[in-house]
Amino acid sequence: MSARIIDGKAFAGGLRARIGEVTAKLKAEHGLTPGLATVLVGNDPASEVYVRNKGKAAKELGFNSFNFPLPADASEAEVLARVEALNADPSVHGILVQFPLPKQVREEAVLDTLDPAKDVDALTPANAGLLVGGRAKLVSCTPLGMMMLLKEYVGDIAGMDALVIGRSLLFGKPAAQLLLAANATVTMAHSKTRDLPAVSRRADILVAAIGKPEFVKGDWVKPGATIIDVGINRVSAGEGKTKIVGDVAYDEAAQVAGAITPVPGGVGAMTIVCLMRNTLIAAAMQRNIALPEI
Repeated sequence: MSARIIDGKAFAGGLRARIGEVTAKLKAEHGLTPGLATVLVGNDPASEVYVRNKGKAAKELGFNSFNFPLPADASEAEVLARVEALNADPSVHGILVQFPLPKQVREEAVLDTLDPAKDVDALTPANAGLLVGGRAKLVSCTPLGMMMLLKEYVGDIAGMDALVIGRSLLFGKPAAQLLLAANATVTMAHSKTRDLPAVSRRADILVAAIGKPEFVKGDWVKPGATIIDVGINRVSAGEGKTKIVGDVAYDEAAQVAGAITPVPGGVGAMTIVCLMRNTLIAAAMQRNIALPEI
């Protein structure tokens, strides 16, 4: 068996085109340009790349893009003051504070300050609670991308056994809620789970988001299962070079699975475009404008 490749990059391209069309219509009919603001504290190289890519994507779609860099030694009060200013700015419809933050700035303080209506990463307590209640309008970007790919490549997942390895606020917990809402039977696994290989072998949908390169082996996979690999890990490729791998041993797993996301080019390709989708939705909601399904 050789698994079907779940092409997140191709799907993201189609979604990006639809977002561009709706954005142009929003401007033409309502004079509204979505605005995305990013706040980057410090100069972590990976975070700088992420923020730069988000700003580039926003501009390509015709959004207003604002970036607010703060020094690595910025106080929590300074960061919160910036967030409060963006909360009050009517030209900003989406705010993304890039995590991780320096140790002197508490992530929970930032999330408690951020206006839920502008929380395009959907991490505030208010948006997390709405997700649990099945009422969320803004959904965490990578889990949302995962669900779009499952709908496209798998279809109806009602009744399937889904395993999420990893319980982070950013991905694992919202992913489990979305799978539940789609009527899957969901198990969450983590560092304390006993006999994880045996638990994994029961899963029709295996979602790996644990941050350990090639952690999930091929003999953990139920034949025909769908694998969603959320991991992005840089490892040595020999001769001083590096490569990006996921949390799943791809070559092994692809021989057993029915469908699998590659790394790169899988679910990670969906994250930024789903952020743009959330920003567009947030802008429309703040002006009480109804949007078509995107």
